[in-house]
Amino acid sequence: MEIGGLQKTTLIDYPGKIATTVFLMGCNFRCPFCYSTELVLPAKMKNQPKISQADFFNFLKRKKDLLDGVVVCGGEPTIHQDLPEFVKEIKKLGFLVKLDTNGSNPEMLEKLIRRELLDYIAMDIKAPKEKYDFLSGAKDSVAKIERIINLLKKEKIEYEFRTTVAPGLLKEDILKIVKWISPARRYFLQEVKLDKEIINPKIKTLPLLPRSDIERIVREIKPEFKSCKVR
Repeated sequence: MEIGGLQKTTLIDYPGKIATTVFLMGCNFRCPFCYSTELVLPAKMKNQPKISQADFFNFLKRKKDLLDGVVVCGGEPTIHQDLPEFVKEIKKLGFLVKLDTNGSNPEMLEKLIRRELLDYIAMDIKAPKEKYDFLSGAKDSVAKIERIINLLKKEKIEYEFRTTVAPGLLKEDILKIVKWISPARRYFLQEVKLDKEIINPKIKTLPLLPRSDIERIVREIKPEFKSCKVR
């Protein structure tokens, strides 16, 4: 497993838990607003310092009594065929595991859920269906996304859906997403970060909803979810 980064302690990435976040290399999406270019673009990945699995697991062993869980994110973790074994080793140490995913690999997600290797799943919903290809930078992903939306709503596992309010994503788009995913347990809107290098800077020329508008939208859609807020 190629590990491209480690945030040793986080109080916000795993709701209600003290966790560490491990960043896996590689992604099958090219979201134009993505700022994790060193984990996504092959040319950048070559120069990204790697952390060995041995060092990562030694870190977890040292922090066993201080951390509740591990957040596995990327990049996109589910593109790695050895992900189940990687997560299994984390679980063996007694940690809860939260997976952050773009929802593009339902087969892998089903396998992880079936093996009871995950405790929480955070799934990105990039856009309404008609804008998905543009805001994910990938083609023909909607059917897979829909499959996972339906899967999570049926499973007992804790989950959340979340949308980064990127340039070009309008209020009407967010309302379409809400109609697509509701009813659901949790839905969060996230402000986009445009102060770093992103995959496609041209997206900055598109209209961007201010936080005040995002907060108004959250108040409007809140009844559809058990929890809904701006991050």
